[in-house]
Amino acid sequence: QVQLVESGGGLVQAGGSLRLSCAASGLTFSNYAMGWYRQAPGKEREWVAGITAGGGTDYGDSVKGRFTISRDHRKNTVYLQMNSLTPEDTAVYLCNARRGSATYWGQGTQVTVSS
Repeated sequence: QVQLVESGGGLVQAGGSLRLSCAASGLTFSNYAMGWYRQAPGKEREWVAGITAGGGTDYGDSVKGRFTISRDHRKNTVYLQMNSLTPEDTAVYLCNARRGSATYWGQGTQVTVSS
């Protein structure tokens, strides 16, 4: 079965950095577009960043210039490098894999940014 396992979350001070990882198994990783979403308490799930199977990237306006998404096909892993973090970035960050109508989600990793 498909599994997406996020890691790398934690508590960081404002202005700091974190790198999230999402390890994928049970699918042909190179065929899937991957993405990161986040959900803060009381808010709707927000798309953060995406990377196509071919490596094209795109970002939500709130993180553009601060976050970088990348993928390693040898490790079946997608990363999210987050810099210049602010308290508004506090949320559960979830990994997503998508190909056509098939979509899969990880359980998420908590990121908390203190002021």
